[in-house]
Amino acid sequence: MEKIKELNHVDFLYKPKLEYISRCIDKIENINILEFGVMKGRSTGFFLNLCNRLDGKLFSVDMNDHSKLFSDKRWTFIHSRDDNFELMDKINNKSFDVIYIDTLHEPNHVKKILYYYYNFLKVGGRVFIDDINWLPYVKNSFKDSEYSEVINRKTFHKIIEIYNKNFENLKLEISFCGTGTINFLKLNNSKLNEPKKIKNRIFGLRNLARFFIRRKPKM
Repeated sequence: MEKIKELNHVDFLYKPKLEYISRCIDKIENINILEFGVMKGRSTGFFLNLCNRLDGKLFSVDMNDHSKLFSDKRWTFIHSRDDNFELMDKINNKSFDVIYIDTLHEPNHVKKILYYYYNFLKVGGRVFIDDINWLPYVKNSFKDSEYSEVINRKTFHKIIEIYNKNFENLKLEISFCGTGTINFLKLNNSKLNEPKKIKNRIFGLRNLARFFIRRKPKM
């Protein structure tokens, strides 16, 4: 029973996400993909299938050695941290249709990786950022984890802060399938603006006053 439950969770978390990504990029001939994070190879195998169908190339980067995971002429594995920016010297074609970020899920790290490698993304290309949905991790949910809930929430809000200062540079779509995926479409070659905190007026004095006035019992 536990094994069946685990498999169902895998289907719920990964299959819908990959189907969503596929719908966005499965018509790009000669597709060039840069992937950060290999893990068990689910996304890597998915991207390789696309590359074989669309006559493309896949470059995968991971700090753990997964070089033996696949044997495919369309795949190049680079054993490196994602923030070792010299790794781009090992890639001949530095113009990507797709960049997929699934490494350290920490908001400032995600921002650092996005802002650097964004320069190597074609206009009309897409950046996908994994794990921005906290719902599977909330208390009593099937993957209950306080850390994952909090870090996914923080990463999500960092993405919104980035988009808030880059309306003219990016188009944003958000999928909450599984553990969630951010989908940025690059609109031009302008440099990304730095994110800025968004003031939250939910807890502002006026809004709190409205709340307490509505709750005040009628005499």
